[in-house]
Amino acid sequence: MQLQLSKTNVLKFGLIPLIGFASLPQFLSLYLLGTLTIALYFSVFAMSWDLLFGYSGEVNFGPTFLIGVGAYTAALFNVNTGLPVMVCIILGTSVGVIAGLLLVAPALRLRGPYFGLITLVSVLILDQIITIFAQYTGGEIGISLPGMLSASNLVNYYLALLFMVVSAVIFLTIAASPIGLILQAGAQDPIAAESLGFNLTKYKVLAFGVSAFFSGLAGAMLVFYLGTASVSVVVSISVVLQIIIAVIIGGRRTIIGPILGSLFIILTGQWLQYLGQLDYAVVSLLALIILLFFPNGIAGMLFRKG
Repeated sequence: MQLQLSKTNVLKFGLIPLIGFASLPQFLSLYLLGTLTIALYFSVFAMSWDLLFGYSGEVNFGPTFLIGVGAYTAALFNVNTGLPVMVCIILGTSVGVIAGLLLVAPALRLRGPYFGLITLVSVLILDQIITIFAQYTGGEIGISLPGMLSASNLVNYYLALLFMVVSAVIFLTIAASPIGLILQAGAQDPIAAESLGFNLTKYKVLAFGVSAFFSGLAGAMLVFYLGTASVSVVVSISVVLQIIIAVIIGGRRTIIGPILGSLFIILTGQWLQYLGQLDYAVVSLLALIILLFFPNGIAGMLFRKG
């Protein structure tokens, strides 16, 4: 499914929801506002994954490797050096991009499921590193951060909203540019695309670099919002599955769809948390129902097909 970026759609599914999100704080409790703030950061995770999988066709099972490296690097700098929060976020994002590019350079030489397996292994390795060096990382418990983005819940919400909007605009611009078209062409018929003279590896590395940048940045900002960096929030396989499910039920290769899917996953999960460990099963069941009856995702019900 292709997202039709007509003026009507931009107004209907861009500006109008943005005005609604900007108005929400006056109607929500602090708890719901905090949950929505987390969902906004999570939507950046999902959009970053959609750029790589939805457009370039590379199945990446390791989005939390990029997120976790950015998050933990920023956290460790803040804990051990006392550097300002923004400096730590920049350092975390930079290390996340470097680690991502070091991972993808050899991985993209592989075809089929092997790229996905390498990215999945990278998450498991990062998880083990965090556990082994628990005296520095806090292990499974996590590490508390002395710094924070803001003491104001309202400021934190609008900062997350601004970050999400800017990220969406950049991703949509890339998707509609020649780079996005080349990535899609390569995903559909790599031999034909390469025969036209396009270096698909170069464009995929570029897409992965952009994905790594926003994943690492979102991870670093999220832990400074939460005040703690933990495996369960930014690294674990369960987070990987949530990101993938969010993109699929929202509508892959749309950028907007992952935002909708993220809101569905996070808000529904919070709404059903009284079920305890069953809440994840119920969310997964709801996601399966959406996939069965609306294979193009939530966005497929909202946007015209191309």
